Amino acid sequence: MEKMYHVGFDDSHGAKYAILPGDPGRVEKIAAYLEEPRFYCQNREYTTWLGKLEGEPVLVMSTGMGGPSTAIGVEELYQTGVRTLVRIGTCGGMATPVMGGDLVVANAAIRMEGTSKEYVPIEFPAVSNIEVTNALVAAGKALGVTTHCGVVQCKDSFYGQHSPERMPMGEELMSKWRSWIMAGCLASEMESSALFIVSAVLGARAGCVLNVCWNQERKRQGLSNPECHDTTMAVRAAVEAVRSLFRQDKG
Repeated sequence: MEKMYHVGFDDSHGAKYAILPGDPGRVEKIAAYLEEPRFYCQNREYTTWLGKLEGEPVLVMSTGMGGPSTAIGVEELYQTGVRTLVRIGTCGGMATPVMGGDLVVANAAIRMEGTSKEYVPIEFPAVSNIEVTNALVAAGKALGVTTHCGVVQCKDSFYGQHSPERMPMGEELMSKWRSWIMAGCLASEMESSALFIVSAVLGARAGCVLNVCWNQERKRQGLSNPECHDTTMAVRAAVEAVRSLFRQDKG
C-alpha cells in the first residue's frame, strides 16, 4: 500500500496495537518501555516509534492536540492495520476527589468538540472499549496509583475552559461546566471523544488513561491542589494494559 498522507507510513510495521500520546515529545520516552524501540517516522504532528511487547510489534505515535488531528491519526493507523488504540495523556481534575498525580481512566466522554459531530449525531455516545478500559484500570491499581474511572469532558478550547469569563460564550461555558460537575464528570481533556467515536465507527478498540496535572475546582474551593506533570505512571499503566491485552487476545 502507499504511505498514508498524514502519518507518513504504510502497513509494513505489522502492528495491531498503538499507544497514542498527544505530545510528540513524549513518544520516545514511552517507546523506551518497549522492547527493541526504534524511531519509525515523523511527519507533521505525528512522530512515531516502533517497538515490541510480548514479541508483538507496537506503535507509539503522537496525535497532536485536539480532535481533528486525533481523528486523522486514528483513521490512518486503522488503514495500516492497527485495531487497538490506547491514548495516554494529561487532564485537569473537575470532581473534587480527583487530585494531581492520580490517574483517570475515561470510560466515556462528553462530546464538547466538533470533530466527532461530522461522524455521527451528538446523541450517539462516546464510549471506550470495555476490555481496554478494564485493562487500564487494573494496571493503574496494580501500580498502586489512585485510579478513577468515569466520564471526562472533551473540549476544543483550552482557554475556553481556563478563561471562560472573557469569552463571548462565557455564560454558556460556565453553565455547562457546572452541569458536568454536578453530574459527576471527573476531568477535562481534549482528545478522548474523537478517539472513541472514530474508533467505534471503524470497529477498532480504544481506551484512554490520563495523568491528572491539577484540579482547578479544588483550587477554587481553597482545597489542597497538588500539581503533577510527570506522566510516568500513566505511561506505565498504558504499557502494562497493552501487555495484558496481548495475553488476553492470544489466550
